Amino acid sequence: MRCHTCGDETSPTDNECQNCHTPHGQPAVTPGVPTYSVRGIGLAASVAVGATALLYLAVALFPLVGAVLAGSARESQDPDVLLGAVLVEVVLSLPFLLAYVTAAVLVIVWTWRARKNLDAFPGALPHLGAGWAIAGWLVPFANFVVPARVVANLARDSLWKRFTPGLVFVWWGAWLAFSLGERFVSRRDDQAYARLPEDPASDPEFQRYVDYYQGLLGWHLLPLIACLVAAGSLIVLIRRISTAQEQRIALGRPAWPAHPDWPTPGAPQGHPYPAQPVTGPPPGVTDSTVASPQVPPGAGGTIGA
Repeated sequence: MRCHTCGDETSPTDNECQNCHTPHGQPAVTPGVPTYSVRGIGLAASVAVGATALLYLAVALFPLVGAVLAGSARESQDPDVLLGAVLVEVVLSLPFLLAYVTAAVLVIVWTWRARKNLDAFPGALPHLGAGWAIAGWLVPFANFVVPARVVANLARDSLWKRFTPGLVFVWWGAWLAFSLGERFVSRRDDQAYARLPEDPASDPEFQRYVDYYQGLLGWHLLPLIACLVAAGSLIVLIRRISTAQEQRIALGRPAWPAHPDWPTPGAPQGHPYPAQPVTGPPPGVTDSTVASPQVPPGAGGTIGA
């Protein structure tokens, strides 16, 4: 007997398929349980995550621009040049924040849909309800653990793994390093910037701005690397899980048999149905019921009577 989900040969001594863990005799998708498409939302989430990572790369490398502008301000003794550095930082930060929020919403929607699909997969063993796919990202302190558990469940039950794939740990570890590191670096930047002279007028005061931007670059390297690793691993997870779920959902769609009288591909448009020769009365109908009964002629009923 072959498994209805993966097609592997199963053993009657086991209760489930040893490859995809679908119980014997169960279909790939439980009939009557709704499923959700994750391909489109997964693609949108992947694009948004990638765009967020690229925009953060520009934000993290901004101190290079700031150091150049601070050096120009020192040479010209013009503090207005330093306002250009602030303006460039704002111009780079706003698109990053917009992409970040967009990616967060799309990833949450994708996670919820993928988690709901597990309810329709026989053999899947989700440990948390579908509501945690949304609340897990929003509840304080729970968002340090719950999203990783939900995605780990998605990876195991969608990719037919007994244990959580290592890519999940890579993604979550990098995400925590980016999230916590970026907050720490931002707070440190604000405190260091507040100690700078508001209206520099001498060469040493301008030099403090140059040193500030040059030192800023090193602090941003750790969150930057963590952001790129987290984004890349999450994109791979989204694509793999989405593809696996879409393939399984396709297996659950009924393949309706073709009726013999339905038109076949390539048939002429004017004759969609083949002509059926008439060889006699339909089955179950006798000749006496097809022919009209004889009526005896009455008086005056015929000409010349």
